[in-house]
Amino acid sequence: MKALVYHGPDSKAWEDVPDAAVVDPTDVVVRVETTTICGTDLHILQGDVEAVTDGRILGHEAVGTVTEVGAAVTGFAVGDRVLVPAITRCGRCAYCQRGMPSHCQTVGGIGWIFGHLIDGTQAESVRVPYADTSLYRMPEGVTDEQAIFLADSLPTGYEVGVLAGNVRPGHTVAVVGAGAVGLAAVLTTGLWGASRVIAVDSNKFRLTKALEFGATDAVEAGPGTVADVLALTDGLGVDVSIEAVGYPQTLQTAAALVRPGGTIANIGVHGVPVELPMQEMWIKNVTLTMGLVDTTSIPTLLTMVASGRIPAEKMGTHTFGFDEIERAYEVFGNASAHEALKVVITTR
Repeated sequence: MKALVYHGPDSKAWEDVPDAAVVDPTDVVVRVETTTICGTDLHILQGDVEAVTDGRILGHEAVGTVTEVGAAVTGFAVGDRVLVPAITRCGRCAYCQRGMPSHCQTVGGIGWIFGHLIDGTQAESVRVPYADTSLYRMPEGVTDEQAIFLADSLPTGYEVGVLAGNVRPGHTVAVVGAGAVGLAAVLTTGLWGASRVIAVDSNKFRLTKALEFGATDAVEAGPGTVADVLALTDGLGVDVSIEAVGYPQTLQTAAALVRPGGTIANIGVHGVPVELPMQEMWIKNVTLTMGLVDTTSIPTLLTMVASGRIPAEKMGTHTFGFDEIERAYEVFGNASAHEALKVVITTR
């Protein structure tokens, strides 16, 4: 089969590899029909994730069809159309039992294993461990283009941003960074009744998209960002400030926007230390949250997508065939120049 294989920093290739196959009784094999690229894949190609070694197939999101089933699998059969999420879970360890499969101990202490600790989904087929507790059957009427973003980016924005930030009816919310994950947070704040959602970004295209996704206000990042947001919130700041970039300055901005008693929900993946003004924050009774997505919200989000409540397909701006995956990476890696949010890579 063909797959996108990592060969070290700045090196990858769409090449022939052995076919995916059942190894353990709890495995299934899924024929990948749609996948996408995550910002984490770009971090891997920059050499930022040491656990990813030469020869690893990239990718951790897919929609496809089951083609082979392990002897212990009872919940899925050949021919089932499924969503393969970014997080794999055994369902039995202490972390899975407490609703934190992001730290599943059985699969290595971290639930993100595709394209990381095992071969991933940017391939014609993928082996899925612990299929019964990890896969999600696709509802009738939900398209690949709607479902693919539920594998990672939409649950990340919702769980690590909206839920961790404890958004509640009437709250004002700022989302710093209107990329795919930030827009996922914007898209789902309405589920909890936020009254005002302020998108902050330096890219005018992304700000326009944020307004389409449900933001009530768009603030272009610059020297006056904090003052602009405070002016929209009676000078107090927002109840929930969501950081969705991963740079020191964006987390610092998010911290400056939150009112006393509010919450800063950090989604961004930070690669360097961040200095925060704790001498000012502690007395404001501010809560700071952060974390890796668990994807436990997928059943809820699938229901919302199926009902039309969440137009997840709006996150996809470009579509490519599998044989164009190198071009897809070029577009996604230069998102601003191409006005790209998320790319859809499909065989259909």
